[in-house]
Amino acid sequence: MAGVILSACKESQLTGKSLAYIITFVNYAVIRTGGKQYKVSVGQQIKIEKLPVEKGKPVEFDEVLLAVDGDKVEIGKDKLPIKVKATVVDQAKGKKISVFKYKAKTGYHKKTGHRQKLTVVRIDKIGS
Repeated sequence: MAGVILSACKESQLTGKSLAYIITFVNYAVIRTGGKQYKVSVGQQIKIEKLPVEKGKPVEFDEVLLAVDGDKVEIGKDKLPIKVKATVVDQAKGKKISVFKYKAKTGYHKKTGHRQKLTVVRIDKIGS
């Protein structure tokens, strides 16, 4: 699970009436690929812009912008010397979008569609 795991415990046992949440941070990183940034953690599957890698092959992301390990936070000015290792799970297509162009009084209209090609990857390891 990415980000924060919330463990609920009854506050009535501690101080009062409602639920209190104990926040435990999980190891995660922010990577950049395909012109976008993704917050990833170990075991997570994400859909990213298409990579020319076959299904089942490993892939390595070296553009790590932020890394969090418990209380330790590393932020790179450009990028960190950390790598995120992942495995390609599938090559997929995104949702279809329709684009419709129309000009009034001339009878001009044009309809086109687009489906973005995506790569589904599973994050295996965060670190060097």
